[in-house]
Amino acid sequence: MKILILFALFLFNVSCGDSPLGGVDTEPPAHDIFDSLLSIHVDEEGLVDYKGFIADKEAFEDYLQLLSQNPPDRNTWSREEQLAYWINAYNAYTIKLIMDHYPVKSIRDIGPKLEIPLVNTVWHLEFFEIGGRAASLDEIEHKILRKEFEEPRIHFAINCASVSCPKLYNRAFTADKIEMQLEMVTKAFINDPSRNDLDRNKLSSIFSWFKEDFTRDGSLVAFINGYADNPLDPNAKISFKEYDWSLNE
Repeated sequence: MKILILFALFLFNVSCGDSPLGGVDTEPPAHDIFDSLLSIHVDEEGLVDYKGFIADKEAFEDYLQLLSQNPPDRNTWSREEQLAYWINAYNAYTIKLIMDHYPVKSIRDIGPKLEIPLVNTVWHLEFFEIGGRAASLDEIEHKILRKEFEEPRIHFAINCASVSCPKLYNRAFTADKIEMQLEMVTKAFINDPSRNDLDRNKLSSIFSWFKEDFTRDGSLVAFINGYADNPLDPNAKISFKEYDWSLNE
């Protein structure tokens, strides 16, 4: 057992390295197709009509092809263009994962029979390609979005197809609107009583799992209060809600 744990930690450390995903002399793809599909098949509560996406599979696959063939060039794309690309890619490929296994009760039902936390989960499946390289959702989230951008608000923009996740925003993220969009989804999530019970100091488990991302510039309570309609007491004792992994359908 000790050897297995050490091996898992080794793999986790390796997985925290740099990502090779990216391109050279590429141009940012338009996100119009995804924007249209999201506006049609995702409601204001973030619930997804996966059957609708399946019916529009041809258009959706065209968008995925655009993403796959036009990975960000870190040297020429703006930070905003890269952020919009990776957030949309994470959300689009999560939808594809559900579509490929539909019907399913939870995204976690898709994962490997032997699940090892942080090492071998559904998020480690390499089921798509970016720029000709096999890629996973874990790589996009942890090696790129969290590591390269150090932007805590991405946690409210990317969606894991589950009830307790932040609502899937029903529009595509775009470079010209990314700041406004990140502020909007962050404020919406923090003030959503189904995700965070601010009156009882009970927060989403996201704030526990990724606490380091939210406390780089201060305390967790300070981050919450930057967006909360009803701010927490600075000395509040925080607890975390159980996560519901049921499909966001």
